[in-house]
Amino acid sequence: MGQDYKALASAIITGVGGPDNINSVIHCITRLRFYLKDETKVDKTSLEELDGVAGAVYNKQLGQYQVVIGPAVEDVYDEVIRQLGSNYAGGTDETDPEIDDGQAVQPRPKTIIGWIKYAFQLLIGTITGSMIPVIGLLAASGILKGFLTLFTQNLHWINPESSTYIILNAMGDSAFYFLPILVGFCAARQLKSDPIVVATIAGVLVHPSIAAIWATPTKGMPTLMGVPLNANFFGLPIHIPQYAYSIFPIIFAAWMARPVGNWLKKHTPLALRSIFVPLFTVFIVTTTVLVVMGPAISLVSAGLAAAINWLVTLNEAVAGFIIGGFYQCLVIFGLHWMVIPIISNDIASTGHSVLNGLINFTMIAQGAGALAVWAKTKHEDLKGISLAGALSAFAGVTEPAMYGVNLKYGRVFWMANIGGAIGGFLAGLMKIDMFGFTGSLIGFPSFFSPHNPFNIWAFVIAATVTLIISFVCVYFWGFSDADIQKAKAAEKKNVFKDVIE
Repeated sequence: MGQDYKALASAIITGVGGPDNINSVIHCITRLRFYLKDETKVDKTSLEELDGVAGAVYNKQLGQYQVVIGPAVEDVYDEVIRQLGSNYAGGTDETDPEIDDGQAVQPRPKTIIGWIKYAFQLLIGTITGSMIPVIGLLAASGILKGFLTLFTQNLHWINPESSTYIILNAMGDSAFYFLPILVGFCAARQLKSDPIVVATIAGVLVHPSIAAIWATPTKGMPTLMGVPLNANFFGLPIHIPQYAYSIFPIIFAAWMARPVGNWLKKHTPLALRSIFVPLFTVFIVTTTVLVVMGPAISLVSAGLAAAINWLVTLNEAVAGFIIGGFYQCLVIFGLHWMVIPIISNDIASTGHSVLNGLINFTMIAQGAGALAVWAKTKHEDLKGISLAGALSAFAGVTEPAMYGVNLKYGRVFWMANIGGAIGGFLAGLMKIDMFGFTGSLIGFPSFFSPHNPFNIWAFVIAATVTLIISFVCVYFWGFSDADIQKAKAAEKKNVFKDVIE
């Protein structure tokens, strides 16, 4: 049964000055947008204290008073219109990205460290803002993939060779495989690029023929600092990495598509604009991503992968501490993909992977962080997102927890990593090993060792410590509901805005 929003709608109408102060109201994906006769009549304090309202702000550029609701915005809007009358309805605003809310611009830093911190905050704000619309879908897909793993590998209820498995696996994998397209569309809206053009660029990155280049054996190919040059573009040797599941290249593409598209619009005759602007935007931006971004990410990933592998062989406990504390940072930028082949090779050649065993605790830590937010927050929308993210992380997919909650409220991410570092350190001390690919809590059967009965208990001990420490650190020092307001500014900021404009 749906929630009754009559009281909330009535309180919002009163808060913006009553029906006599309202000209019309529209909504976007998270906000009610009021066109008012006099914005000074708004009681901002009472609006923000309402249960169900996450914020309120006047946007001078748009002439709107915006009341932030969240996923329930459409239901609240419908109730507002019922109470005001249909003549107030302006409908849905799908074209106005929520970037600039009219708030004061954050002062520019004065030091190098300040600029680094500022740039990182803007970057994380853009990443999380681009991911928010797809978080629920990713969480659902992650949970489905977790159950599918449980039913096939652990309980053996479904034959992994059957068409039933193929269909269910496609359901669970689709959102992740085509993640660049989903995120590209959302990032373009946030960064004021053309969403359809950016989604098309993302389609190139995950096109089967491009994926086939990455999947082709690279033995004997020329390399650049250990990275195989598996393709060439107009005679220029390049490396095509795995773009499925990645987000950073397409967010870069969404940023770049705006100035490129704007320049082309200014220099293309009106009669040719509808065809040639998207044509050249797709060509220029896609070329830049494939020739520059892909190889750059691959080179950094290869270096990090080699360092991680060296560290694991040098000292497992120290490796566990470092990997447990920082591995998920690689996931943010898609730099973890060069680690996956190392794990795959370990399992294929030896049947086990110490590295995968240590990485496992970073997933548990992020899930525990999201679970702590669920336990502490009083906001129902955030409770739903954080619980779904936690369940997905415990099923081995951390993206919903990371992008929906932990990175958005930055201290959550780092406090959760404390548990991951300590859990990884303990696991390394106990010489943990892993005999499968599926990780996090749902991957516990992968820790039953044919040679070491204590291995499963090492997992239980380290996982329990990770859960407890991550949960406690986040609950007491990593999150409060006051952080929700602070996070809003970061979501609306545009990385490299000064460069674009």
